[in-house]
Amino acid sequence: MVGRRSAPSVAYFLVTHALFFLLACRLSASQQARNYTFVHDARTAPEISYYDYIIVGGGTAGCPLAATLSQNATVLVLERGGSPYGDPNITYLANFGAPLADASPSSPSQRFISEDGVINARARVLGGGSCLNAGFYSRAEADYIRDVGWNSELAKQSYEWVEKKVAFQPPMKQWQSAVRDGLIDAGVLPNNGFTYDHMYGTKVGGSIFDTAGHRHTAADLLDYANPDGLTVLLKATAHKVLFHTRGTQEGAHAVVFRDSTGAKHRAYLNSGAHNEIIISAGSLGSPQLLILSGVGPVDQLKAHNITVVLDQPMVGQLMSDNPMNAVFVPSPVPVEVSLIEVVGITHFGSYIEAASGANFGSFPDNDYGLFSPKIGQLSTLPPKQRTPEALERAIYNMSKLDRAAFRGGFILEKIMGPISTGHLELTSKNPNVNPSVTFNYFKHPEDLARCVQGMSTIERVIGSKPFSKFRYDTLSVPQLLNMTATAPVNLLPRHSNSSVSLEQFCKDTVMTIWHYHGGCQVGAVVDRDYKVIGVDALRVIDGSTFNASPGTNPQATVMMLGRYMGVTMLTKRLASA
Repeated sequence: MVGRRSAPSVAYFLVTHALFFLLACRLSASQQARNYTFVHDARTAPEISYYDYIIVGGGTAGCPLAATLSQNATVLVLERGGSPYGDPNITYLANFGAPLADASPSSPSQRFISEDGVINARARVLGGGSCLNAGFYSRAEADYIRDVGWNSELAKQSYEWVEKKVAFQPPMKQWQSAVRDGLIDAGVLPNNGFTYDHMYGTKVGGSIFDTAGHRHTAADLLDYANPDGLTVLLKATAHKVLFHTRGTQEGAHAVVFRDSTGAKHRAYLNSGAHNEIIISAGSLGSPQLLILSGVGPVDQLKAHNITVVLDQPMVGQLMSDNPMNAVFVPSPVPVEVSLIEVVGITHFGSYIEAASGANFGSFPDNDYGLFSPKIGQLSTLPPKQRTPEALERAIYNMSKLDRAAFRGGFILEKIMGPISTGHLELTSKNPNVNPSVTFNYFKHPEDLARCVQGMSTIERVIGSKPFSKFRYDTLSVPQLLNMTATAPVNLLPRHSNSSVSLEQFCKDTVMTIWHYHGGCQVGAVVDRDYKVIGVDALRVIDGSTFNASPGTNPQATVMMLGRYMGVTMLTKRLASA
């Protein structure tokens, strides 16, 4: 019968906000695990060892940095997690979200809850966040590269070095194409086609998932390494950097780490003017390790009885997390499974992206993908109310919904920057314990205004002619917003008719997009060469140094930075040889 398509009831779609990255497909092929001869369990490490460079953190920056430095120096990488290879929850797109729901001590993802109440995650695996994320690959904007002071040609070469191993053009099927055309129809112009570059308008970006649905991570960049110059130790948790007097100030000269049995090891720098310790432990781990080592705000150091090496009050400051808000759009027709492939880059400071999926209900054990209540992504319920019983109620409510309720996709917006900042504080001298972090989402009014503009753009995309096939005529955008805001997996305090105020909707449905950064920023904690200000032989090279999140997704730039700085450091080393 021809006529208007009737939408299912609102309750029919209550769950959908929880299911953002919709991964119901199953893949038959398998990715061969790399047999890196230089990767070992830390239990096999000697009690004392010596290297030219010691890198703490084998993540998105640490892997390309190590691969590069190993060409002309001896390098040790200390990675607190295990290997990504052979873990189907990391390798297969179909299992995306499972590591984030895994709260076990061996999980590649370590959950943390910001003081704002948003549940988040930090990587604990070789390859870092590139083993856990949604795979979108896009370079930083040209202005960003200029403002940071990077050499544009070396940055370009470094991106290309990364892309040869891990970046691919994603398939563009009907739903993603409709979003792309809807963005163009909504005025997010021009249409830039497929490109890794950051350009105003609408574009198709890259992905670290290949055409067979296999994830390629920063760990793959170790293919470039000189195996004779590199040692990677897994399950090696750094406890502190050791310092001794070098000339007029303190200089780093060793790292104390423990293996999985708790046995203590020490790795020392070989003698040499260019030998250094590099912290690449991420935006939580890098400031945390600096403070544990005696470099940080003196009040925190004294509170934890840590010997003061350098009173550096800016360590752990200027922390930011880009807020994300999304709308679920139920579809009257089946849609393909897709992650982020299209982005609308607006002039007002919001990035519009989308993801879709076919049968959310096929997840085992009611995991429901990335926004499962087991992940707790949206919860800002007070800690005492985050009970197992509340979680079970959310899972039960979800399980009772008809499977057809899971058909559709999400359109989201992420705030550029952001402008709002917070801080990080040490909570324990145990490096395995998360620090306390506050991001202050939407504290700056411009961040909230950008969210409102982004949501208004999403409304135009949903209402566009190119997208009409994938929406119910009888569901208005205010209804979609209210369905999203009242999903049972979201334990936020409820406000009736959140859609009446887009400002309230942004605040009520804020979540992380895992692009947090800061804590060791350039100009505050490190200089433009990423050397820690006030001490010698110590750098920080990772996203904790960023003043803003680059591009629409930072992973391409974090990997580029590892390569870029490796080349820069080796060039200076060889010039003085």
